[in-house]
Amino acid sequence: YPASLIGELLDKHGCNSQRRRSLPATAGVYYCMALSLYPEAAYGDVFDAVAQGLAWQSRSQAPERIKASSISSARTRLSWPVFKELQERACLPLAQATSCPSAFYRGLRLMAIDGSNFEVPDEPANVAAFGYPGSRTGVAGYPQAQCVILVECATHAVVGANIGPYRDAEWTVAKPLLARLDASMLCLADRGFNGYEHWRAARATGAHLLWRCAANRQLPVIKALPDGSFMSQIKPGKELARRDASALAITVRVIEYTLPATNGEHTRYRLLTSLLEPAQAPALELAAIYHERWEVESVFDELKTHLHQGRRVLRSKTPELVRQEFYGWVLAHYAVRWLMHAAGSGQDVEPRQLSFVANVQHFKQQQLQSGAFPPSAAQTAQVLV
Repeated sequence: YPASLIGELLDKHGCNSQRRRSLPATAGVYYCMALSLYPEAAYGDVFDAVAQGLAWQSRSQAPERIKASSISSARTRLSWPVFKELQERACLPLAQATSCPSAFYRGLRLMAIDGSNFEVPDEPANVAAFGYPGSRTGVAGYPQAQCVILVECATHAVVGANIGPYRDAEWTVAKPLLARLDASMLCLADRGFNGYEHWRAARATGAHLLWRCAANRQLPVIKALPDGSFMSQIKPGKELARRDASALAITVRVIEYTLPATNGEHTRYRLLTSLLEPAQAPALELAAIYHERWEVESVFDELKTHLHQGRRVLRSKTPELVRQEFYGWVLAHYAVRWLMHAAGSGQDVEPRQLSFVANVQHFKQQQLQSGAFPPSAAQTAQVLV
């Protein structure tokens, strides 16, 4: 993430440093990313790692350790939209068809969208902003935020991320990410994203869709197709149809199949797709491609288990700082994945063949000697297989 881009965004949002500080605003942005790389370290130790790297890059002497209160003050001078816009501008799909063919299905880039929850410190401001989840015994121990991410399946690159209150519907948090889709993509999603309004909004981006729906959903068979799939329609609810004359029935193709489960039973799958021609997208191929959606689950595992080392609760005690830390977390993950992709591409190795854990450790070791976080054109990538 070039310092010039970060400086541009800090200026845009009115939070760049106006005078010389021990932790300037640009370093503060890198610091928020480093919090996720060093989840076990104290604030001062994380600052030391960032300061040493930036000093090495500028060939200057690293500043003396500053107080934790000074670090907190530096973070409060920042604004979380800086991190969000940095993620939007810098975190782009990585795969090329020549070096990573598994990233594409018949020319369409495979993307997956899904959501998850994470705990934040039990502070009044966080409770008000994010809320508690319910539990069988009453209120849970920590308030929780929810997030939704849009992932390039083959590279695990998070190209879109949003955070919201636990109480919000998942679609409310997901909807802003649709702007990251385009006509070059095939978006995969689980059963939480198959309502009429969801489908219409996602298709308006030009992207094709392959979404799972409930097995008992009523879908009329309009036309049976040779590959076992059938044409159907999804329709708006009565209220939407009444107030929106443009809300017309949408033609979809339905693919049904079952897979054996570990308990000896079978799981039934029902998929909706906007790819209507069996000759161009056979049902068997789409059934196989849908299971690429599980790559987004692997990304959540990388974020929560391997990058955060199982740390259950974020550190930040205010909603502003929680949002900064969340986007810093996503940016740090993308930096590791960017390096893995760059290194693997040079050796004809696909990213999924590489060890994320090993490369996180390598990244942390090299960070002390590199300063600013990649992606950067000047960064030389190495690969750990």
